[in-house]
Amino acid sequence: MMPDKHAVAASFSRAAASYDSVAGLQREIGHTLLERLPMDARVERWLDLGCGTGYFSRELARCWPDAEGVALDLAEGMLRHARPLGGAECFIAGDAEALPLMDARFDLLFSSLALQWCEDFGQALREAKRVLRPGGLLAFSSLCDGTLAELRDSWREVDGHAHVNRFRSPQDYQLLCDNSGLQVESLWVSPLTVHFPDLASLTHALKALGAHNLNPGRPGGLTGRARLRALVQAYERWRQPEGLPATYQVIYGVLRK
Repeated sequence: MMPDKHAVAASFSRAAASYDSVAGLQREIGHTLLERLPMDARVERWLDLGCGTGYFSRELARCWPDAEGVALDLAEGMLRHARPLGGAECFIAGDAEALPLMDARFDLLFSSLALQWCEDFGQALREAKRVLRPGGLLAFSSLCDGTLAELRDSWREVDGHAHVNRFRSPQDYQLLCDNSGLQVESLWVSPLTVHFPDLASLTHALKALGAHNLNPGRPGGLTGRARLRALVQAYERWRQPEGLPATYQVIYGVLRK
């Protein structure tokens, strides 16, 4: 089961003010995706799908300064943060699985680390196909199963609850992209590991991003001190010279209509 969209939107809205301060990995992933796009592509109108604080809306505006830009996000709090910073001509609250947009309007849909929250990724692909013009590109990055495996496995030593967000397998992404009616130009998985000095730094970063545990079935209430000590002890077994690792399994895709 995927997280409830209202919970996702509320969590990211609360994190709007703190997101950019801890989003180094998110920036790196988005720039990797951006670098795979043909900069000579004719783009008259683009959509930043899941724009967050609008960082990549502003990057897209720099890449295609003469194009019209639209930024869309599920979280109203993110949009309130992004609007004054510009980059897009309009900022819209909307759902990737039911885009409030007309057919065949965009030459480029750019979506970095947003589509993993879709309950029906196939429907998100159908919506992307609907609003793209013939020849238009969908470029996305998302998260796969195995993301934050170190934290997940450490929690498993403590209790049986779901403490780490669940994501689709790479095989599921491949199958859904193959069946989308879009031409798959590239689809690849690349793990990315960041290191933290301690567990508290990791959990602070996840909360500041709005990406802490949003799973159905997650435990309610505060984590008890004894359980927290047990978690710290379990996670310390993963320690490397650089610190405590947190690995993200990132999938990138470029599809064409």
